[in-house]
Amino acid sequence: MHTPLSPRSRIRRLGAATAAAGLLAALLATGTAVATPDPGDERAPAPVSAAQAAETRSEMRAGEIPGVDEIVRSSNIEHLANVPSDALKSLNTDLAFQGRYAFAGNYDGFRIFDISDPKAPRSVVQVLCPGSQNDISVSGNLLFLSTDSSRSDDSCASTTQPASVKESWEGMKIFDISDIANPKYVASVETACGSHTHTLLPKRDDVYVYVSSYSPSAAFPDCLPPHDGISVIKVPRAEPQRAKVVGFPVLFPGEGPDGGGNPGAPTNPGVSKTTGCHDITVLPEQDLAAGACMGDGILFDVSDPERPRVIDRVQDNVNFAFWHSATFNQKARKVVFTDELGGGGGATCNATVGPNRGANGIYDIRGKGDKRKLVFRSYFKIPRHQADTENCVAHNGSLIPVKGKDLMVQAWYQGGVSVWDFTDSSRPKEIGYFERGPLSATTLSVGGSWSAYYYNGHIYSNDIAKGLDVLKISDKRTDPAKRIRMDELNVQTQPDYFDRRR
Repeated sequence: MHTPLSPRSRIRRLGAATAAAGLLAALLATGTAVATPDPGDERAPAPVSAAQAAETRSEMRAGEIPGVDEIVRSSNIEHLANVPSDALKSLNTDLAFQGRYAFAGNYDGFRIFDISDPKAPRSVVQVLCPGSQNDISVSGNLLFLSTDSSRSDDSCASTTQPASVKESWEGMKIFDISDIANPKYVASVETACGSHTHTLLPKRDDVYVYVSSYSPSAAFPDCLPPHDGISVIKVPRAEPQRAKVVGFPVLFPGEGPDGGGNPGAPTNPGVSKTTGCHDITVLPEQDLAAGACMGDGILFDVSDPERPRVIDRVQDNVNFAFWHSATFNQKARKVVFTDELGGGGGATCNATVGPNRGANGIYDIRGKGDKRKLVFRSYFKIPRHQADTENCVAHNGSLIPVKGKDLMVQAWYQGGVSVWDFTDSSRPKEIGYFERGPLSATTLSVGGSWSAYYYNGHIYSNDIAKGLDVLKISDKRTDPAKRIRMDELNVQTQPDYFDRRR
């Protein structure tokens, strides 16, 4: 891997999406990140209300699969709006929030929406900066973007190249968003094995970034086992150009060429070998984190941000194929881990796969301090079978903050958006849903909700193929959450929703 090039930070505002398309080839040649402004552009796609969208029908009947693109929902969920994909043509990915803005990742870059009116979200700017999968977070005036593919350099004009090419770049990109309509690319940090996802651990003067990456195959020489740790980046808020890797803590120490994580198959058939982490969620107020690390789930202490320390580790070699993400309950007495069976591209929400695989695993946290243990309680999977042409599996979600209850909204790709209750961790249950029918009735196609998060009274879902959806849930079990207002939300930096200082 080569030394990172200095980022080309100039962002060019164009008058319309059509102008952006016309200049794209030339701009890529010069290394300029392309930002296309949307306010006032009558040719840009307008938000689509629920009434304008595909026919919506409440309460899907038992055993029924909706028609292609047909929207079905529970009676307590209302579809307020959809903003389709525009200049960024690739897959939509994760979401972050700050004030009245939503930040949406896309394999081609990112998009910023003004969500001050949830019924009519407005696209503010689109930034072309390819590099899968562009996992996205924000903190103050900084925006962070993950690159997890072998690129020709660290610019927004980079091209894909084989992982075997030594002079490649992958890692973290940092933008200044102090002018929300004109993001400026200000820094990059190259990391071993790139950045599949990342998690912010914000401090007053600095932001620590936990970079999760792993080895999918021998085709990625910089990721080969043992790659059993995470990259830790320290970013000075006042001088993000000085961002750098300050450590690579090994979370799965062990002897031998594979380190100490889950050995996977053939020892544990159908289970991923642990060669890093997929995603980490931190609770900054409690110096606690949970890691979903391929073949392992871990609980660790982050009181020293540069030297995280594992407290407990669990495996499920019967039903979990790939530990994907983690969510704490508000009291930090439970963790929901997701299993991304099939890597997100498979049809796993059907009778053949069953209720326990490609599901959530709910774990209680028992004990205190270094004696805390993760104790399995139950699985939860959406109770609605999907077509064999729909990729469907547990994916990204967040808490719905209600005191005394453990409620969560979650994306299931083409399984849609599920709202469920795990207050009784041994008896979870779904209490609401929204989904579209398959993209195709004949061919397995990748689409559906990548991330579904609750923010300031509404649910926002970034659909891989269909764009941004805004949902409203009206239910006495979730209504108290409408009183909780956040200034910023990165779901993997899980807040204390009931902090009295807020």
